[in-house]
Amino acid sequence: MADPTLQRLIEEVEPIVATGDTEQKVTAAIAERLTAWLAEGPAVDYDYRRPDGDKYVLYPLHVDPEGRFSIAAAVWNVGQSTPVHGHETWGVVGILSGVEHEVAYAKPRAEGVKLDPVAETKWSAGEVTVCCTTDDDVHWVSCGGPEPCVGIHIYGADIGTWSRRAYDREDGTVTWFTSGWSRWPPLSEVPLAASQPT
Repeated sequence: MADPTLQRLIEEVEPIVATGDTEQKVTAAIAERLTAWLAEGPAVDYDYRRPDGDKYVLYPLHVDPEGRFSIAAAVWNVGQSTPVHGHETWGVVGILSGVEHEVAYAKPRAEGVKLDPVAETKWSAGEVTVCCTTDDDVHWVSCGGPEPCVGIHIYGADIGTWSRRAYDREDGTVTWFTSGWSRWPPLSEVPLAASQPT
């Protein structure tokens, strides 16, 4: 059984996704719920927010059995970053702790073109943003402060198994990748007695 605070977030997200509304309506409603959830100061088990010494990591908090959405904890240690990448689905990101540094790029319409940065932002604990929709889906993310950054990401797919684009920022060359999950099973499937939030 999931931690009750996580279970409540899952139960709030599920009917929003099930409406089949537009990406804009779905992401706006999820952003509102995620903002409220973060404001409660939820405790996420340390094993699902632990930084890795070598690379940023993606932990599954919940993966919908039908693959309609997933909730992940993305963790960057100090100095770590992602490649420039897309998601191929909608996404909402909220910061649990630390600072996330994001550079957003205009979504390229063809390969062979240098990527055009359009915004640079630092997101702090409690802040929430819609990170991606079909037409706005390319960014680079790093730890933006002196301590690890933990973000809670909600996507419109099983993001750990979803095929996505990575971009060379200088020439727009695309390579496809699957991020994978850094841990299994999802936290929502871990018995509460075995999960010790700290």
